[in-house]
Amino acid sequence: MATRVDVTPAAAGMMRQLREQHGPLMFHQSGGCCDGSSPMCYLEGEFRTGQSDVLLESLVIEGVPEPITFWMSSSQFALWKHTHLTVDVVPGRGAGFSLEAPEGVRFLIRSRLLTEQELAELAA
Repeated sequence: MATRVDVTPAAAGMMRQLREQHGPLMFHQSGGCCDGSSPMCYLEGEFRTGQSDVLLESLVIEGVPEPITFWMSSSQFALWKHTHLTVDVVPGRGAGFSLEAPEGVRFLIRSRLLTEQELAELAA
């Protein structure tokens, strides 16, 4: 089954660590403000989503008891709807709003175009 968002093993490990430290998590894909276009990790519900946001994926991470939601603004989704996102984590510090910043790492997005088959599966 096609997905819009996946995570690398390193990112999944950081998500498990952050979940243990802070509780349930969520992501919102930044649209360029604050930390460029980095995925921002928050406590679930800390970033208020609404009708102007699209839920791209509920990520199931082994060792995390609940799915981690991944959101994007609808205006940004209109531009990225043909894109598959992979959340990764790399050394370095982001702007500081995201939960991983004190750990000396930052989440980032690796992207590629969705295949025709993936687009058809997601549309179904």
